[in-house]
Amino acid sequence: MRLFLLIVFAIGFTAFSQESKEYNLYKKLYPNAKSVKLNQSRLVTIKLDAGKIDITQEFIEEDLYLDESANYNSKKSLKFSSFFELDKVEASSFMFSDGKYKEIEVTDFKEKDEIDNSFYDDTKSLNFIFPNLKKGSKSVLKYSENIKNPRFLSPFYFGDFSPIINNKVTIVVDKNIDMSFKAFNTDTLNIDFKKIEKRNITIYTWELKNIDEYEYESNTPTYKKILPHIVPIITSYKSNNINTDLAKSVSNLYAWYYSLVKDINKEDVDENLVKLVEELIADKPNDLEKVKAIYYWTQKNIKYIAFEYALGGFIPRQANDIFQKKYGDCKDNSSILYKMLDIAGLKGDLTWIGTRSIPYNYKDVPTPIVDNHMILSYTNKDDITYFLDATGRYVSIDYPTSFIQGKEALIANGASDFIIKKVPIVPAKNNAVIDNSIINIVGEDLIGKSKVEISGYNKMDAFHYLEDATTEEKIKAFYNTELQKGSNKFLIKSFTETNKYDYEKNLIVDYDFTINSYAKKLGDEIYVNLNLIKDLSSYKTKKDRKHDIEYDHTNYYSYTTTLNIPEGYAIDYVPENVSFSNDYLSSTINYTVNNNTITYNHTYSLDFISLNLDQQKEVNAVIKKTEKAFKEVIVLKKS
Repeated sequence: MRLFLLIVFAIGFTAFSQESKEYNLYKKLYPNAKSVKLNQSRLVTIKLDAGKIDITQEFIEEDLYLDESANYNSKKSLKFSSFFELDKVEASSFMFSDGKYKEIEVTDFKEKDEIDNSFYDDTKSLNFIFPNLKKGSKSVLKYSENIKNPRFLSPFYFGDFSPIINNKVTIVVDKNIDMSFKAFNTDTLNIDFKKIEKRNITIYTWELKNIDEYEYESNTPTYKKILPHIVPIITSYKSNNINTDLAKSVSNLYAWYYSLVKDINKEDVDENLVKLVEELIADKPNDLEKVKAIYYWTQKNIKYIAFEYALGGFIPRQANDIFQKKYGDCKDNSSILYKMLDIAGLKGDLTWIGTRSIPYNYKDVPTPIVDNHMILSYTNKDDITYFLDATGRYVSIDYPTSFIQGKEALIANGASDFIIKKVPIVPAKNNAVIDNSIINIVGEDLIGKSKVEISGYNKMDAFHYLEDATTEEKIKAFYNTELQKGSNKFLIKSFTETNKYDYEKNLIVDYDFTINSYAKKLGDEIYVNLNLIKDLSSYKTKKDRKHDIEYDHTNYYSYTTTLNIPEGYAIDYVPENVSFSNDYLSSTINYTVNNNTITYNHTYSLDFISLNLDQQKEVNAVIKKTEKAFKEVIVLKKS
């Protein structure tokens, strides 16, 4: 017995000794975390060298892995480009054994171009693998980079989706360089900030310890709206007694942007492009119709492929080149649109804009990180501005692309002037799905005919899906999913499509369907629930959700079902009409009895593209009330 106890003790001691004190401490503090970042530090040195700003950044990252998924985190990739030159990369794994960590250096680094199906630029990646990572292991990465353009200082973050034990940022800057710092999502954090001024430099430090992990949730807005971070901005500098404003205001950013686009499309226009424009606008009665013709042609015929190198990421290509190649990125699409409107005697304006993945505005952050996209603006005589984004498909001129709704647009207006306008959010009723059905009860099955009319972004989404549906079977499968009613026994028997791929007319689908075993017969009574579509419930968020929620666009739905009362039956019970609403959601269910029919209508309007936590609770309250009404059934009784 004693020997047995000694063996058990020895096994237990050996197992315990395989894990470091660090591991045991942080596994206890963060039992659900896969890893913790023990140290995250960044040293930024900004100095003047021969009248130019020189910027270097040095990074140190030390991670401890708390479960067996460590091996899945062993692959690492560092990106660099002509704007961010990578230097001095060192990486090692540390394995805990015999009471200490043993270092294994990474020796195999592989460089490759970053290319996907629709995008190419001069970004490259340095790829490597931390060897032998497992539970209890650590990895250490040290590297530095040179930032070649002082406008491109990137934010530094004080949180991540794993815990951070020590986080420190230090900026050492020449006294002749002025800086500002914009903080986001940091109000609840106790960041230790220090500013030390010495003879020739100023030292800024931010330090924060023991930061819990941030939870990832579906439909969460960009991580930039969640993670605490600070954006450093070099506003101006002084060299040889000359002051230069770099990013003091939007005017500085616009001046730089304009310097990059002022010389585009100065060459003679391709005569075939002129001929094309003349043909497109020949029979158009007014300027707006001419703009439409040119805009829709560009969407249909210029394929979106981003191909950028260095400042090519900011300078549009010549319209002649884009016309001949029939592809380009967002700037190229804007360039050819600009020139085609010019040929037609119309004025378009190059426009910079950030997608909804970027939470900054131009006043607060007048640097290139505020935007990532270019479109063309057209303003008519009534001062109505149309935001033309030819990278989209099937986008009507009355709609901006969905991912720029609510964003500020920086519109060019000559060499030294610009206009900032906010892109409108498209009203819910412009993104409608209106479905009207007539149904009959045969046995316990429902047999029906429907007409659905789809508009706005919902129509555009449908067109994108239908482009990939190359057979009638695939098209029918798509509609069976998107138009489902009642239960998974819903089946479309036949359908016809009207206005398919039309830019301005609504998509209309007429279809016949069955829903087997949907009505319930009990003795002399038939029970049927006319709430055939209950998709409003999908907008209800969880009680324990921690973050805002974001959607592509607003929505409006109207579902009308007219039931022909079976011969020999009379109405015994019809549910009451209900209506619920607040500032974000309205929901109404009405029943109308007319001779031998009962007509049901459920209309609801989702008047938001994002909701904070309090707004989510208000929306959930309306949905819960509507869900209670969803359970109501009609009762028919033999007469």
